[in-house]
Amino acid sequence: MSAKHVHLAALAAVLLTALSGASVAAAPASSAPSAAPAANAPKLGTCGPGQLCLWPKADFKGKALTHELAGTDIESCVALPPGTSAQALANRTGRPVTAYQSAECAETGEFETYPGRGTWVPQTPYQVRAFKIWER
Repeated sequence: MSAKHVHLAALAAVLLTALSGASVAAAPASSAPSAAPAANAPKLGTCGPGQLCLWPKADFKGKALTHELAGTDIESCVALPPGTSAQALANRTGRPVTAYQSAECAETGEFETYPGRGTWVPQTPYQVRAFKIWER
């Protein structure tokens, strides 16, 4: 299985297990897929309904920063506190969220939009330094 397929399989596992609260398992690196989850699979982090949660370390580790719609301007760039970044996130806002590598939400760096209602990302492909929550 190629590295791209392993990444896609891991992402699919995250999305399929997010609503059930089960742990997330990455696909094994062997050529044959396995039905059993990996013993060291990350557990989903704690993130309440209506929240965007960002963890400083992969696999939902470290103290999460949480944001809710009530305290966040829609479609505005929200930078994480200076000197901090995130490597894992959960979007439970019910709205799309774009995570940016740039602290100014510049599209010259990496960025990706994650759907709401239960998107769990155990490891982002870059350091997240800012985000935008979209109207829909």
